[in-house]
Amino acid sequence: MICHKVSILGAGSWGTALAVHLARKGINPLLWSHRKEQAEEISETRKNTDYLPEILLPDNIEVNNDLERSVRGQEIVISAVPSHAFADVLSEARPHLGANTILINAAKGIHEHTLQRMSQIYREICGGKKDNYAVLSGPSHAEEVGRGMPTAVVVACCDESAAVKAQDVLMSVDFRVYTNTDVTGVEMGGALKNIIALGTGISDGLGFGDNTKAALMTRGLAEITRLGVVMGANPLTFAGLTGLGDLIVTCTSMHSRNRRAGIEIGGGKTPEEALSIVRMVVEGFKTTRAANRLSAELGVDMPITRQIYGVLYQDQPAREAVVALMGRGKRNEM
Repeated sequence: MICHKVSILGAGSWGTALAVHLARKGINPLLWSHRKEQAEEISETRKNTDYLPEILLPDNIEVNNDLERSVRGQEIVISAVPSHAFADVLSEARPHLGANTILINAAKGIHEHTLQRMSQIYREICGGKKDNYAVLSGPSHAEEVGRGMPTAVVVACCDESAAVKAQDVLMSVDFRVYTNTDVTGVEMGGALKNIIALGTGISDGLGFGDNTKAALMTRGLAEITRLGVVMGANPLTFAGLTGLGDLIVTCTSMHSRNRRAGIEIGGGKTPEEALSIVRMVVEGFKTTRAANRLSAELGVDMPITRQIYGVLYQDQPAREAVVALMGRGKRNEM
């Protein structure tokens, strides 16, 4: 069953790419921008010059700045706003969401101050209707999805039938969607891999090689899994698309904002300078702060996260962070 009442909230690169993907499937999506001038420019030029300038938007995408119109009566609402804006946009959209509307969160992050995952924020704002919340994650650069390059992702929901409905809406010959019921694991994998991508970027910026990157990715996955399992996730989830898959693509590609920011820091820029160079939201910065607090509160050892936190927020030189990681006491890998 193909749903023809779909909205995407957030006209950044990911929201725009998802709108283009759905339009190519024959769905007529509504794309909401929080900036009126951006909505008008995209409508007129059929290009999102700020985020995906190479992609021409199909005519069957309606772009607007009216949140009520974009939400009311829709069967599927995809939230593609950054994780730090999720609560504010959801609160504004809440009065217009239908009782059976499925909200698919496509952002990857943890709330910096409350340490809540997006599913917890959804339940708090929407009265505990967890069966209507799904999360989309996996190795999926917007630049490639917008061009129709083959991509595989996962959508997770506590209600398997809702996950299957989201799967039916999103899946196409070039966008393969798997389902999962482990919402916690999919959310944590998608969020925490951005920290490790900052680390591999810093390593590249320092001039280190593939050995270093492989070590960071492998041991990074180990600490992501440790924290996720303590929070109730299935460890096998982290061997899938939202864990290993997303980690590979985010840690190795120049499409990755987190890796690009890390490269700048490793090359001698301050974290603030790196953010200004990348110019778009780098989710890993806020997630590093949140994960560092979570690991301390839950007693989970996350040495890579701890060192990246030191680089971002405690003026620790990047090279010293590497020395600290390499000089840790002996361990058994298992």
